[in-house]
Amino acid sequence: MDRIKLLDRKFKTMIPAEEIDRAVSRVAEQLNERYAGKTPIFLGVLSGAFLFLSDLVRKTTFDSRLAFVKISSYDGTQSTGNIKQHLGIDFDIEGKDIIIVEDIVETGHSMNYLIDYLQERHPASIAICTLFFKPEKFLYEYNIDYVAMPIGNEFIVGYGLDYNQIGRNLKDIYVLDED
Repeated sequence: MDRIKLLDRKFKTMIPAEEIDRAVSRVAEQLNERYAGKTPIFLGVLSGAFLFLSDLVRKTTFDSRLAFVKISSYDGTQSTGNIKQHLGIDFDIEGKDIIIVEDIVETGHSMNYLIDYLQERHPASIAICTLFFKPEKFLYEYNIDYVAMPIGNEFIVGYGLDYNQIGRNLKDIYVLDED
C-alpha cells in the first residue's frame, strides 16, 4: 500500500484510479439514460469536483452546458458548517435541468445551501451527483441522485479532494493514516 505525506499528515492509498474510473463510468451511464435528448447544465462545485466533472462529462453522450459555483465549508480536515459562496451562476437557469456535480457529500450543509440558491432561480429540475457520499454523516431528507461511491467517515484526499489545498492532483484516493 502506497503512503504519502502532505504537509503535516500521512496518508495511505484507499481507492486506486482504476476503481474511480469504473465508478465514474457507471454514473455516466445512468446520466446517459436519464438525459438522452436533453441538454442539462452540469454545475460543478469548485474546487474539489473539477476532476470528477471533467471525466464525467467526457463519458456522457448527450449535449450539455457547464457552469461552476464555488462554495466552501472546510478548514483543515473538518467541516466548519458555515457555508461561504465565492462564485455563482451568471446566466438564467429558469426551466433548465441542473445536475450539481460535487466531489463529496458529507453532512449535506453545502448541498442544502446550493439547492436553496438554485431553487430561487426556478430550474426545471435539480439532480445531485457526487463522487463520494458519507451516508452516516448526512443530515438531510433530500435524495442524492447519483453516487459514484459511498464511503465511511474517513478523511480522504486525491482526485480533486484536498488537505489544506494540497493533494488535488493525486490520481488515487488516499485516506488519513493515523498509524
